[in-house]
Amino acid sequence: MTRYSLEDEPSNLDEMPLMMSEEGFENDESDYQTLPRARVNQRQRGLGWFLLGGWKVLCGSCCDCLAHICRRKKELKARTVWLGSPEKCEEKYPKNGIKNQKYNIFTFVPGVLYQQFKFFLNLYFLVVACSQFVPSLKIGYLYTYWAPLGFVLTVTMVREAVDEVRRYQRDKEMNSQLYSKLTVRGKIQVKSSDIQVGDLIIVDKNQRIPADMIFLRTSEKNGGCFIRTDQLDGETDWKLKVAVGCTQRLPAVGDLFSISAYVYAQKPQLDIHSFEGNFTREDTDPQIHESLSIENTLWASTVVASGTVIGVVIYTGKETRSVLNTSYAKNKVGLLDLELNRLTKALFLAQVVLSVVMVALQGFVGPWLSNLCRFVVLFSYIIPISLRVNLDMGKSAYGWMIMKDENIPGTVVRTSTIPEELGRLVYLLTDKTGTLTQNEMVFKRLHLGTVSYGTDTMDEIQNHIVKSYAQVTSQPSNGSTSGSTPSRKTQTSCPKVRKSVSSRIHEAVKAIALCHNVTPVYESHAIVNGETESAEADQDYTDDNRTYQASSPDEVELVRWTESVGLTLVNRDLNTLQLKTPSGQILSFHILQIFPFTSESKRMGIIVKEESTGDITFYMKGADVAMASIVQYNDWLEEECGNMAREGLRTLVVAKKSLSEEQYQDFESRYNQAKLSIHDRGLKVAAVVESLEREMELLCLTGVEDQLQADVRPTLELLRNAGIKIWMLTGDKLETATCIAKSSHLVSRNQDIHVFKPVSSRGEAHLELNAFRRKHDCALVISGDSLEVCLRYYEHEFVELACQCPAVVCCRCSPTQKAQIVTLLQQHTANRTCAIGDGGNDVSMIQAADCGIGIEGKEGKQASLAADFSITQFKHIGRLLMVHGRNSYKRSAALGQFVMHRGMIISTMQAVFSSVFYFASVPLYQGFLMVGYATMYTMFPVFSLVLDQDVKPDMALLYPELYKDLTKGRSLSFKTFLIWVLISVYQGGILMYGALVLFESEFVHVVAISFTALVLTELLMVALTIRTWHWLMVVAEFFSLGCYLASLAFLNEYFDLTFITTWPFLWKVSAITLVSCLPLYIIKYLKRKFSPPSYSKLSS
Repeated sequence: MTRYSLEDEPSNLDEMPLMMSEEGFENDESDYQTLPRARVNQRQRGLGWFLLGGWKVLCGSCCDCLAHICRRKKELKARTVWLGSPEKCEEKYPKNGIKNQKYNIFTFVPGVLYQQFKFFLNLYFLVVACSQFVPSLKIGYLYTYWAPLGFVLTVTMVREAVDEVRRYQRDKEMNSQLYSKLTVRGKIQVKSSDIQVGDLIIVDKNQRIPADMIFLRTSEKNGGCFIRTDQLDGETDWKLKVAVGCTQRLPAVGDLFSISAYVYAQKPQLDIHSFEGNFTREDTDPQIHESLSIENTLWASTVVASGTVIGVVIYTGKETRSVLNTSYAKNKVGLLDLELNRLTKALFLAQVVLSVVMVALQGFVGPWLSNLCRFVVLFSYIIPISLRVNLDMGKSAYGWMIMKDENIPGTVVRTSTIPEELGRLVYLLTDKTGTLTQNEMVFKRLHLGTVSYGTDTMDEIQNHIVKSYAQVTSQPSNGSTSGSTPSRKTQTSCPKVRKSVSSRIHEAVKAIALCHNVTPVYESHAIVNGETESAEADQDYTDDNRTYQASSPDEVELVRWTESVGLTLVNRDLNTLQLKTPSGQILSFHILQIFPFTSESKRMGIIVKEESTGDITFYMKGADVAMASIVQYNDWLEEECGNMAREGLRTLVVAKKSLSEEQYQDFESRYNQAKLSIHDRGLKVAAVVESLEREMELLCLTGVEDQLQADVRPTLELLRNAGIKIWMLTGDKLETATCIAKSSHLVSRNQDIHVFKPVSSRGEAHLELNAFRRKHDCALVISGDSLEVCLRYYEHEFVELACQCPAVVCCRCSPTQKAQIVTLLQQHTANRTCAIGDGGNDVSMIQAADCGIGIEGKEGKQASLAADFSITQFKHIGRLLMVHGRNSYKRSAALGQFVMHRGMIISTMQAVFSSVFYFASVPLYQGFLMVGYATMYTMFPVFSLVLDQDVKPDMALLYPELYKDLTKGRSLSFKTFLIWVLISVYQGGILMYGALVLFESEFVHVVAISFTALVLTELLMVALTIRTWHWLMVVAEFFSLGCYLASLAFLNEYFDLTFITTWPFLWKVSAITLVSCLPLYIIKYLKRKFSPPSYSKLSS
């Protein structure tokens, strides 16, 4: 029977039509990730489909199919690896070389050319240039067509070649790093790329680990070492790794060859946080078996942070975790580029129509097909090749301006092709922790059920701790209770309530000080002594040089807090943990087991044995959802968790359970057995641990605050006023997320919040969606599980409703879910999305969005490296979008249309010229005139449009409402394009007819008069388009004019120099230029007066 039966479908829910697709019922939840999510209507695949882009789809799928056949992947398998014996490997494993190059020496040229010519624009120029080799189509000189195309391709090739050489050098540097390899004959040096599966490799402190290894030995006495993983998972904290016990206990390094041992490792996988394997030593009786987990692994690309390690290589090259997790980001293409591509197609159509009209007016006489092709080539200037060059140079200029802006220091542009996207955003999807908040924790609240302590009453806790430990030390004869809790009998003088509170505080603080994965590091001490060995020998535990290392800032803050109230963590290795009491006494605990925190279990546990008393205690802390069912019945936990969450605090529930020696021994044997199993190890281990997690004694509830980033509130306010809809996607719990949404003003004060109830079936989702539909203008808060259910059955309806909300908060989101939400918005709304985050878990969302912004944060640089734009603080996003986004889009739109105008005006003149001279397909301007027109004479003034701005930066930030206009895309649309076409046709006609009417006797004068008037018209049109003058614009105008006047001396094959210096020439040129430009200046003045744009009202 299917899991989603039709019975749970209430028949009276008719307000919203159900999506009765069968697949919704047949697919089990586990298949959900693979379901095609968008309900794309199947179009009729006819000739229309084929012409409108179906050919692209077919070609693409053919290429993919071929590529798949060529690169058929070898199946990944589990393996048995013998220590120090690569020759015993049953299979051939990949080479350990790193290869990040896109091309090799043979594929470079074809590869780059393919990337260039898959754009319609470039392919078109190639076809036109190639047509010049056909004698009947040849028009003018070859270099007028090939020089610009060659220039564009050369620039691209050089840029790609430089990138490729850099990649090659980086790879070579990594591959030729030397490592010490242990052999029977001693140590030898090997290159990183020559390392094989089964080799024993020695890695020193601060050296990169070259391949995935199992950790066998370390120079550290405690059998563990720290590694830095920021290159792998983006986290900046150090991770503790543990050597295999059997090999660590061997007397000398050389003994690794005297034993017969092997490692069984699971097949290579993506997950960097899990590993299952076994270590077996055969030459003993009985054989020694040890289970291997993630803490025994050293993944490639991590760095050893302490001591020297020896490991056996299990995965190399493509099979290492770091390479398997490398996701190649898609090439992002900006909306503006797509719009311009559409316009160039429209221009091409116009060009073909114009050519057909010319041939038709000739009467289709003679070789009319050849004439048609000649006309197409003649009018090829309608689509100017300089469009691509100008836009790419413009994008680079915008990137440079963003990075040089002193108001947003540290901003880096990593993708230079999409700066205009910053000006078109409608949805901003943001992470919470580290993006809106600082990921800096402050301990705020300790709740014991009957009594609660806040920041102002922490001194009371300190007094209790000092008292309780003073009592313990003053009564050493008190037997077994002396080390743990203060004896009740010794406190008869105190009132009964005080006694219980005091001992409960003592128990709670002790639990918090013991239950964690924090390690104190004495860095300065190690440096003074030169070696870590001596540092350990005379550790003086001074507070000033102690730092704490842990994988979570919450844990570090909790340990710092216990230090502030008097119980200090002073030392920790794999097996022991030492606390210092307020009186300076050292309490030692033996660590028996650690159960690390996982996102599934949402809790972590530790079993410790106190050395002075022999008491075994199981401590556990975790999220309230996970702990509520584990702790003994109480009536306050749920309510207090809710209260703390409303204050914006992150809560942890702390509990304990005392174990007898027999109970622990029984547990240990079952646990070790589960850890050695090869199938379903995770499930078996979890089941054994869960047998302990029953009826635990609830000790306390802690509340830690994550502080907001600087200026988050005004920035979110600014973005909301700009019409940008903000969605917060976080892995945190619902209450905390809601609270941060309120405190950061993501949800404004007077707004209602609709919390979407947890739903698990179709019927529940239907009811809840109908309830949500009745709400108006309220923010939505939904959990990841409920979201999944809604998207399975009511994707379209849900997205439609959510998009009407002013703000949406999705909590308990996985990284893949974040990316899915981005893709959903892109598919359903066709609006531009932007994702911003700071951690490795935000990378997939950042890469999926149209525009990804990364923040360099506490969690490392992974997000900022994967993003298109990297910023240092969330508040910088306001200026990035309002000022730079606006300018980039407005400037590129003006530049693109102006370059097109420059091509259309000359094509109009060609058309007029041909029609006057009996439709002859003869070029009006030849050779250098055409090249000079597109480059020297007009390039600088036209390109200076990248310095133009319609609104001053302060004004754009003061009135964010101006940003709303940009999202409508009015700066570059078919309407504005048509206006430019009309201007081009008018000016081209005036220039050509004027020159024809005014020329005397010789044709050469037409060329001189019309070309000079054309150059002047272009310079005046640039001046007309500019909204804010910059001194470089003035320089560009006069420089271009100077270039043209200077070059007249050399253009005697085109111009009659004696005629050029006469008065008639000057007045005729002036008259034509005036007629072509003056009406446009008058129209602009009248438009400004009677229908000014919104921003001009502000600036006045």
